[in-house]
Parts: sequence; C-alpha cells; structure tokens
Amino acid sequence: MLTDVHPKLPMRDKTVTKDFYINKLGFELFGSADFDFYLMVRKDQVQIHFFEFRELDPAENYGQVYIRTNDIDALYASMLENNISIHPNGKLQTRPWGQKEFSLLDPDSNLLTFGQAF
Repeated sequence: MLTDVHPKLPMRDKTVTKDFYINKLGFELFGSADFDFYLMVRKDQVQIHFFEFRELDPAENYGQVYIRTNDIDALYASMLENNISIHPNGKLQTRPWGQKEFSLLDPDSNLLTFGQAF
C-alpha cells in the first residue's frame, strides 16, 4: 500500500535552495545525514527532496509540486508578509475545479502550487 510521496526536485546550488526553503518558506532540515549533492526539507507533513543539477537552466525547468493546505488564506498572507514573490499567473484565486490556489517559483524555477478544496 502507498502511504506517502516525497517529490525530488532539481537544484543548482544547495546553499541557495536551503536558504529559500528554510529562511523564506519556513521549512526545516530533515534527515540524519548532510550529503553534498542532496537536500531534504520538511514543513508540517510535507517533505521535499532536492538533487544537485548544476547545469539546470531555470527557463527550461518544469519541476512542479502541488501542496495541499487546510488554511490557504493564512498561508498566502504569511507569504506576502515575508515578501515571497507570488507567480504572476498564480495569485490567490478560486479555480473552476473547486480549489483555492496560489503559486510561486523557487530559485530554480520549480513551481510550487498551494491549494485547498472549497
């Protein structure tokens, strides 16, 4: 039986990725080992893993993660308070498929979409 999924996304620079997820988005380091070319972070029940891909061209990166939340309004407000750039096409809105969502890009152009059912 399946129990969890932990996406693996590309990163060009572990220091930059770690700073963004920990200091801007409020994630914490996860795991008992610090590998040079791998990073694991978590926040609440969500884990995201990263692998080094120094040659990544952010303009050609299609990495995406959909993260569900139970308080989209508070999460969105906290992103704005922390001066997190919201994707130009990803402002908070209710979508026709019954989700209230917003999106942002990390430093490597991985798309993070946060959503809550309504």
